[in-house]
Amino acid sequence: MFPRIIFLSRGSFFAASQLLHISYQSSWTRELLQLGVGAICPDDPIPSVEDLADQIVEILNYFGLGAVMCMGVTAGAYILTLFAMKYRERVLGLILVSPLCKAPSWTEWFYNKVMSNLLYFYGMCGLLKECLLQRYFSKEVRGNAEIPESEIVQACRKLLDERKRTNVLRFLESINERPDITEGLKRLKCRTLIFVGDSSPFHSEALHMTSKLDRRFSALVEVQACGSMVTEEQPHAMLIPMEYFFMGYGLYRPCHFSDSPRSPLSPSCISPELLSPESMGLKLKPIKTRVSMEV
Repeated sequence: MFPRIIFLSRGSFFAASQLLHISYQSSWTRELLQLGVGAICPDDPIPSVEDLADQIVEILNYFGLGAVMCMGVTAGAYILTLFAMKYRERVLGLILVSPLCKAPSWTEWFYNKVMSNLLYFYGMCGLLKECLLQRYFSKEVRGNAEIPESEIVQACRKLLDERKRTNVLRFLESINERPDITEGLKRLKCRTLIFVGDSSPFHSEALHMTSKLDRRFSALVEVQACGSMVTEEQPHAMLIPMEYFFMGYGLYRPCHFSDSPRSPLSPSCISPELLSPESMGLKLKPIKTRVSMEV
């Protein structure tokens, strides 16, 4: 029986789908996050992050789901972590990408306020898109005067145009008022796998979060030359760590690695400790992966 996996993020499902034939409930995701979803009524109160975490329980109950495995990116990772702390019996494991756990710094708080004001007065304008793209992606894929931006960034720009202004504004305001959940991390006992790009603005926060989690149940994977969206920029770097992670739940599908020097799965592109069962395996000791810059 496969565990159910829910995704609370914009990220791709590439890594998980490449490893296992996983049964995941995506219908609620389409219902809530689809591009055609209606705008939130301006008169509705702004939900707190606690409210957002509680809504996950309502969704699981609606679909008759029990314990699930969760994957989230940045703010989505924060909400899922809060959900796992409040409803331990409903979470089998967490896969967190560039997660947040502390209250916003003054810099982030001010930055979010600027984005909220831009969104309120000008909608999804060019400047706001640039602010969001810098938060999502590394400069390597955002491009410059000499190198065009990647297809991933171009697709993200298009998706941002299609988001409802009111919905995005409410979400920004909710996340900007989030409390620090560091103390609660000590009580988090589910297995937790954290990915973070070393160019992510939330890199230090991911390291802080890892230092507070029980080392017996958590692992950290740092990906070189990557921003917050590891799921989009370097999905291949997630394959082996996720495979070992799922093995802890009795899930496994044999993988055939490519011998091509261009493949991110090539042993020459990944540090030896990543391939060591003693370093990953069921104990999930902290690890690092460094994807070759030449890939």
